[in-house]
Amino acid sequence: MNVSSERLAQQIRFVIEIDKLKHVLRRTYLLDQTRRENDAEHSWHLAVMTILLQEYAETPVDLLRVLKMVLIHDIVEIDAGDAALYDEAGNADKAERELAAADRLFSLLPRDQAEEIRDLWQEFEARITPEARFARALDRVQPILHNYHTGGRTWRELGVTAKQVLAKNRDVVFDGSPALGEYVVGLIADAVA
Repeated sequence: MNVSSERLAQQIRFVIEIDKLKHVLRRTYLLDQTRRENDAEHSWHLAVMTILLQEYAETPVDLLRVLKMVLIHDIVEIDAGDAALYDEAGNADKAERELAAADRLFSLLPRDQAEEIRDLWQEFEARITPEARFARALDRVQPILHNYHTGGRTWRELGVTAKQVLAKNRDVVFDGSPALGEYVVGLIADAVA
């Protein structure tokens, strides 16, 4: 493949820009509770979970497609910020903020890659394919694991109840992985106990 210097420059510009994801803090704490997790750490954790837990997807999935989704799904938060799942006010205009962010960030790439990444991001958001449903399930399971293993620290700080956790997560997790859904329901019951 003959690579143009402009194509490479666009790709490198995007690679440099997404380094900012390391500075987007989530509400979830690291398991040692020394600090909050950043979006880049979250995406890496999801990628490893994808590899290890793919056998629990509701139906067989294209592993590479799921990996791409979990690695790019939060890139828009560089501009849009991270809105906590339980923050109704912070989520009110989330879709508009993320759409504007997608427009800016993905346009840094060469057109073919911009279209692919944007399509994957939209697929993840829409949850219409088995890959997107599994990726979204993992995206919900990971912070639940962190909360469970930190004594519910983020949930307690935000005043989130077990009922709210189940309401926001149950259907999304079960939709992508009934086995992980059952596991999460058990974790939440154990956390309450």
